[in-house]
Amino acid sequence: MAKAEAPAAGAEPAPPKSKKLLIIIVALVVVLAAGGAAAFFLLSKSHGDEEGDQPPAKAEKAKPKKKEAAAPPTFMPLDAVVVNLADPGTTRYAQVGITLQVEDAKTAEEVKKFMPAIRNGILMAISRRTADELLSAEGKEKLANEILELVQKTTGMEPYKGYSPVEAVLFSSVIVQ
Repeated sequence: MAKAEAPAAGAEPAPPKSKKLLIIIVALVVVLAAGGAAAFFLLSKSHGDEEGDQPPAKAEKAKPKKKEAAAPPTFMPLDAVVVNLADPGTTRYAQVGITLQVEDAKTAEEVKKFMPAIRNGILMAISRRTADELLSAEGKEKLANEILELVQKTTGMEPYKGYSPVEAVLFSSVIVQ
């Protein structure tokens, strides 16, 4: 009897172990396949966004991507300008301190070559403003954008595909009297 029970006991546990092992292997393959598929979809989606696979309507509304900064930008403080404002019936003056944000020191050197023309354009742009325009946030933003376009156009560094080495115009001071 002991001999009859031993083979029967040995034969029964073997099939459940192989079924358990088979189930574990199948479950592992399913989990790995699901993980691989999820990684593929996530990576292909983020890669597609970088290449601009957006619909045309969204691509026009989206802000242009800037070049990723490898180093901090260079700031070029300009001499403060004092200008008569275009207020009718009264004489008002503005003193405006401007700093240009450029990509690097090489760009700053290139911009310095055009400084007389840039200063003239800045003086002309500010002198067309009234005190109320300079004191409002919208007026300052509009002036900053106009000066930025002026600097980019004067230096020949106009935006190409949303990028220009002349990055921003910043005000360090605005005093109106």
